[in-house]
Amino acid sequence: MVHKIAVIPGDGIGPEVVREGLKVLEAAAGKYGVKYELINYDLGGEFYLRTGEVLPASILEELRQVDAIYLGAVGHPEVKPGIIEHGLLLGIRFGLDQYINLRPIKLYPGVWTPIKDKGPEDIDFVVVRENTECLYVGMGGFAHKDTPEEVATQMAVYTRKGTERVIRYAYELTRRRNKAKKLTLVDKSNVLTYGHDLWQRTFKAVGAEYPDITQDHAYVDATCMWFVKNPEWFDVIVTCNMFGDIITDLGAMIQGGMGIAASGNLNPEGVSMFEPIHGSAPKYAGQNKANPLATISAAQMMLDVLGEAEASAAVERAIVQVLSSGKIPTMSASGGLPTSEIGDMVAEAV
Repeated sequence: MVHKIAVIPGDGIGPEVVREGLKVLEAAAGKYGVKYELINYDLGGEFYLRTGEVLPASILEELRQVDAIYLGAVGHPEVKPGIIEHGLLLGIRFGLDQYINLRPIKLYPGVWTPIKDKGPEDIDFVVVRENTECLYVGMGGFAHKDTPEEVATQMAVYTRKGTERVIRYAYELTRRRNKAKKLTLVDKSNVLTYGHDLWQRTFKAVGAEYPDITQDHAYVDATCMWFVKNPEWFDVIVTCNMFGDIITDLGAMIQGGMGIAASGNLNPEGVSMFEPIHGSAPKYAGQNKANPLATISAAQMMLDVLGEAEASAAVERAIVQVLSSGKIPTMSASGGLPTSEIGDMVAEAV
């Protein structure tokens, strides 16, 4: 089987870190016999400035035909914030119904964490974030705009179908991980009484089918405290779009920073997209300074979802080997090794 992979390098440091991810992908593919075809798409800030379009319908239709999408970063200093992010990132996520955002929060050996007295054995859990509902559907509007009586509304939307499918995925993932076998629902059901009541009821109803999984619950504000104080309490977390967006950035910090954090936007029945969670960092663009490990980790996640388990495991072992060597002093772009050198090290370790 030949995997068709759409590549969107994007803006800023995106092309540089994607280049290193593809370098590692090539090394793993060569060793484990993975066959793939790359299809490059020039989407992002420059494309928008040149054409006035963010995601043409014809390209979205082409993306429906690939097996996976590999994204670098988007965001351009000459484009108003939100235009590219909403039009491209959310355009793909919603357009391809990538209803799960999967975020491993894993501290690797040799990576510094700001959490005192915690190590890799304490920080190893996964956040399953609902990815196509909540406040992100864009329902709302203005009344009396630009007057003293102005009213703005932003509606959170939750459906039984959308809630149930992400919760079911989280239960299945908890079972596959086979670690603590504990799934934690994170919400604010003591205040958000309607939408999160739906989450509570659905969590319990689906959970009845998984008697081997321990059901846990935490409010989102308390979860932020426990991430810092007791990250070892968590195995798998499932939560809504907004709260997932927030707590995964905190998760990135306790696992060592944006330079190591990767994510998958998954449609288990369709096309999924993989990316680092950091931004385009235009001030570092073209300087060969950005740490590519998050983008390399995104490639590792992509291989796993494509069914190439051996190659995926090899890339993760290579990342661990390189980080354990002590040769990468920081995950940041300042004071670290050149982007290309880190990519070479991981590729060689594969």
